[in-house]
Amino acid sequence: MINHRCAVLGKPIAHSLSPVLHNAAYRAMGLDDWHYGKYEVGEGDLEGFLRSLDPQWAGLSLTMPLKKTIQPYGEPSNMWAKELNVANTVVFDWAAPHPSGISGIPAVRLYNTDVLGIQLAFEHAYGVRGVVVPGDRSREAVIIGNGNTATSALAACTMMPDIGHVTVMARHPGKNPDLEPLARKFLPGEHPIDIVGMDDAVGVLSKADVVINTIPGHAADGIAQELSDAVSSVTGTLLDVVYDPRPTDLMKAWKGHGGATIGGEEMLLYQAMIQVWLMTGVWDGDPPSEAMDDSKRDSALESAMRKALKEAL
Repeated sequence: MINHRCAVLGKPIAHSLSPVLHNAAYRAMGLDDWHYGKYEVGEGDLEGFLRSLDPQWAGLSLTMPLKKTIQPYGEPSNMWAKELNVANTVVFDWAAPHPSGISGIPAVRLYNTDVLGIQLAFEHAYGVRGVVVPGDRSREAVIIGNGNTATSALAACTMMPDIGHVTVMARHPGKNPDLEPLARKFLPGEHPIDIVGMDDAVGVLSKADVVINTIPGHAADGIAQELSDAVSSVTGTLLDVVYDPRPTDLMKAWKGHGGATIGGEEMLLYQAMIQVWLMTGVWDGDPPSEAMDDSKRDSALESAMRKALKEAL
């Protein structure tokens, strides 16, 4: 019998692997009365969906285009949800009324787990490869794209002890005015960020120690072709948040020129693991830093989720 429900919302949503991860986590935790589903919900449908829920509902995961749409309905409740006004996680508190008095909706706590998910994906990849990164903020990161996911990627870069400068490379460099203030707030130095176009993609990427591609689908295939045609090599680590197709053309080109790659499923795994902790009440807010240490993390839970993800892919 199902007594606790969670789901991922977005439009489109059919491709989402979140149910695979969350339901595997419930099984590993012995939560037999929990179930996680998925619903196609657009921006105009969100309030009606929230009003339709009952106290069985514990939480929601949000994908595009809802990460900003949810803001008027909830209270940012961890560091990056507050800083970015971008949330991918909802936790319901049915014991409390909605603070704004919206009828039919309980208190809603909002969290951003994308930032920590990106950070942990890099930490895991470095650990597997035995890479020790410097802590002197001497290294360069490049973010491809400047949408909401790029904002979370920039926040993740500020949490990495080796990154001191970020270049954001986008087709429309002026589209996201929040990026520069964010970098200036959390990165040292007078000029921590450059926002540029795509004219010299290979030149920008060839100097990067860390690359995070945030543009969806096949949008980066043109960059991949430019890189494939180039004679220069790369030495950095690329995280492509896209996990379908897997590997992406950009990942294949990057690896072909000597770089290391991380698939988007790694970010998906870690942000989902934190969501599970939040929705089931293991943590209230960001997990303490010691809980995220490899030696202390719930390896059984992580292994179960990783196994289910691998089978689904």
